Amino acid sequence: MNTTLLPDQPSLFLLSLGCPKNRVDSEVMLGSLLNEGYRLVGEAKDAEVILINSCAFIGEAKQESIDAILEHARLKETGRCKALVVAGCLTQRYADVLQQEMPEVDYFVGTSAYPRIAQILRGERDRAVIPDPDYIADSRTPRRNSMPRWTAYVKISEGCDNKCTFCIIPTLRGLQRSRPIADIVAEAERLCAEGAIELNLVAQDLTAYGHDLPGKPKLHELLHALRDVPARWIRLHYAYPRDFSEALIDGLARQPNVARYLDMPLQHISDSVLRRMKRGRDSAWVRRLVRRIRERVPDLTFRTSFIAGFPGETEEQFQELCDFVEEMRFEKVGVFQFSREEGTESFQLDGQLPQRVKAQRQKKLLGIQRKISREHQQRLVGRTLDVLVEGVSEETDLLLEGRWMGQAPEIDGKVYVNRGQGRPGEIRARRDRASGRLRSGGGIAGAEGPPRPVTAPKAARPRFPILSH
Repeated sequence: MNTTLLPDQPSLFLLSLGCPKNRVDSEVMLGSLLNEGYRLVGEAKDAEVILINSCAFIGEAKQESIDAILEHARLKETGRCKALVVAGCLTQRYADVLQQEMPEVDYFVGTSAYPRIAQILRGERDRAVIPDPDYIADSRTPRRNSMPRWTAYVKISEGCDNKCTFCIIPTLRGLQRSRPIADIVAEAERLCAEGAIELNLVAQDLTAYGHDLPGKPKLHELLHALRDVPARWIRLHYAYPRDFSEALIDGLARQPNVARYLDMPLQHISDSVLRRMKRGRDSAWVRRLVRRIRERVPDLTFRTSFIAGFPGETEEQFQELCDFVEEMRFEKVGVFQFSREEGTESFQLDGQLPQRVKAQRQKKLLGIQRKISREHQQRLVGRTLDVLVEGVSEETDLLLEGRWMGQAPEIDGKVYVNRGQGRPGEIRARRDRASGRLRSGGGIAGAEGPPRPVTAPKAARPRFPILSH
């Protein structure tokens, strides 16, 4: 056992790194510790317990996590810190190495051990608690939403059954475990009762939801069960490109509280690259799926992501990807350089490309998308959009800021309001008068005069720092 003496109500600083799914895990740890009497503080230097929820998906994420650990470890000498805890994917992946190389860390917590965080800090567990990844939280699990009250993430499943050759997630998170529909609805209703009007459904593979449950419920059945939940926007994030049923497309197109927004990472379009990635579908199938969804869902915001510089990717195959992006005119695109990760099948593939080639291809593809995004932004000029007001802009007190249905939290930019008034957390109609990269500006419909918040002068910020990438 590892024992650290803490006061009765320790002060806590929590740093969550990585994706929204990791944020949900952080919120579970936060809820568990607040229930035990911990007090959340805004500065690490004031905390007796520092908890870092790490990411280890790609090289940059690992480096960010390691840098954060070493930076906060210094506070054991210069601050009030009595216990430094590292949780999450980095710990799950490298527990043995980290225990040897980071003696300043008091506890290491794996991806299925985080609900036991209070027990661990009481010294009732070993220094490293790394069980097999088989846990998923449910609606009864203590959790404290870290987002502004009007928006929240809902993790509908954990783990992944896909065999993508570039991805370490199944190793870190285990096989897929879906939550029952009734349990997800219960959590969604609770979050809405607490003030959420935007719910973001997240999973490693959203479209595989339910195949591991008795009766094999489908994603469209979950959406239908959420139809009476009083959320204005329910978003779909990380939908693996597999069979999209007509019922699922209908739900996306017609259900009033489902946002016309789809986040579907496609990764590539060259058949040769897709085979080496083991994505399970060829380019013709992907094209048909994208066109079918586009045709059936009006005003859809389609977000996707691609990998540049996958092993063996030729100039011709990369150009095919560029042509595909030009052809499909996606509203939102992320481009990542291939990261060679030990423990994945792609680590051993031949044809590994130099870093400069990966960087050049990433830059070129992002340049193509930048022009397409600008065109999409310009098409918004003159339209009246429903905007979720989030408060006074961080850039200037002369503007309010918020997001419209085509902008997910943290990743898709902002809308700026230069006329009228709005209460943080309410949705107001706003007429777009000017658009630019990742942002647009206009006034609340029918309003005159400068913008004014109805309540708080500043937008509510997350209750603990979040670093996203």
